[in-house]
Amino acid sequence: MWWVLILLLSLASQAQSLEKLNMCMDAKHHKKEPGAEGQLYQQCAPWKDNACCTANTSAEAHDDNSYLYNFNWNHCGVMTPKCKKHFTQDTCFYECSPHLGPWIQQVDQSWRKERILYVPLCQEDCQSWWDDCKDDFTCKQDWHYGWDWTTGRNRCPAEAGCRKWTDIFPTAQIMCEKIWSDSYSYTNLPKSSGRCMQLWFTGKNPNEKVAEYYLNHAPWQRAIPASLLLLATMSLSVVLL
Repeated sequence: MWWVLILLLSLASQAQSLEKLNMCMDAKHHKKEPGAEGQLYQQCAPWKDNACCTANTSAEAHDDNSYLYNFNWNHCGVMTPKCKKHFTQDTCFYECSPHLGPWIQQVDQSWRKERILYVPLCQEDCQSWWDDCKDDFTCKQDWHYGWDWTTGRNRCPAEAGCRKWTDIFPTAQIMCEKIWSDSYSYTNLPKSSGRCMQLWFTGKNPNEKVAEYYLNHAPWQRAIPASLLLLATMSLSVVLL
C-alpha cells in the first residue's frame, strides 16, 4: 500500500501547483476564478483572454476618481500622464493577472484576505516606471499605509510635505520595492530572461511561464521529492520487517 500513498502525495503536489498557476487573489475586486472577459479597457486589454478582473474593474482602473480604492494619484499636484500610465498598468497587473499564485500570501486586512509579496519584476519595467515619474512629486514612500483619509480620499499626512519624486525614491529599486510595501521585488533580470514578471505586455501573456518556473523551483516544491523518498524508504523498511 505504500506506493498508493506516494502516488496520492505526488498527485496532491501537482494539483497544488496547477491551482497556483491559474488563480485569483481573495481581495476586494478580484473574481473568484480567472476567465475570459471578451473586452477589457485600454491598459488592461492584454489580460482579456484570461483575467481576474471584470470589464468594469478594468475601466475604473483608468479613472482618477475611481471607486476601486478612492486613491488620489494627484495628492501632490497633478500626476504627469507618462507617470500615471505606469500606475494604471500596475493596477491592471494587480487586478487582472491570474499568474501571481507563487507570491500570494494570506493577510488579516479589512479589505482583502490575500496580497502579493516579493513578485520579481523585470528590470526594464522598474526602471522605465521610475524614469517616467522622476519629475513628479509625492509625500510618502509607502503608499499602502499612513495617509490622511478623513475626507474619504487619501491626502498627505500633516507632517509629510510634498517633495520631488527622487527625494522620496532615490532609485528605481527603492520605488518598486517600497511603494506598495514589498509587493514587488526589484531584479536585474531582463524580460528576455523568462525569470521576471512583466507589468505590461502585448500578445501572449509571458507571465504564465515565469510563474511556472517559480512554482517548480519553490522550496515547498523541492521538498516533495524528498518527502516521497522518505515515505518510500519507511514503507520499504516496514515491508522488509
